Amino acid sequence: MVGGALMKLLALIPARSGSKRLPGKNIKTLNGFPLIVYTIQAAKDSGIFDEIAVSTDNFEVGSIAVYHGAGYIERPAEYATDTSPDVEWITHALTILKKVGRVYDAFAILRPTSPFRTGETIRRAFGEWGGRCCMKAIEPIKQHPHKAWRGDAHVIRPLIDTYNNHHLLPTQDLPTVYIQNASLEIRSVEKKNGIDMLYQPFFTQGYEGYDLNTLEDWILAEELIKRKLAVLPEVKI
Repeated sequence: MVGGALMKLLALIPARSGSKRLPGKNIKTLNGFPLIVYTIQAAKDSGIFDEIAVSTDNFEVGSIAVYHGAGYIERPAEYATDTSPDVEWITHALTILKKVGRVYDAFAILRPTSPFRTGETIRRAFGEWGGRCCMKAIEPIKQHPHKAWRGDAHVIRPLIDTYNNHHLLPTQDLPTVYIQNASLEIRSVEKKNGIDMLYQPFFTQGYEGYDLNTLEDWILAEELIKRKLAVLPEVKI
């Protein structure tokens, strides 16, 4: 239910193989289960989706998805490269589903690398979504771009050219800047590409937007779980 209208909603979970920074990350075991399982469980826990589908070029990933209650859309290799834009696999998935009569009004992109996103997170996002083209999860940036520099071995200058010397100000006096995280996006199927770049923000809380892409990220995630500072969705088989 968005803006008073009943909508058909799809959860799309992208899980291509071939990660360079953390090989096999989507099915790497975290706290007893393959990483992707926590995203599938969060989608199920939200209780709002008419279908949950994993788009992957990897049969093992697809098998795990099916075992844990999601659908499996076999993604062509040409849509699963390091440089493949989202629009390619999204269009492919929506086309495959439409061919068998499964048509949706909106969908959420839920990436497996955000295991601390929960069903409540997803419900909150859809509760805030106004039904416009797109919503993107964001959080305050930790390293402010006004403190970034560019140049070479001989000279550097501020990354953001400015005449008001923002790079000299204390960080707390700089304008608030946000960065996107991988926990979720919501898009209208009618305007799935978000070409106008006008996104509604969704502000994640705590570790909801924590993203696992490197070994260091993984080690910290395990420590957060061990210390009970971040909570994973409870996997129900």
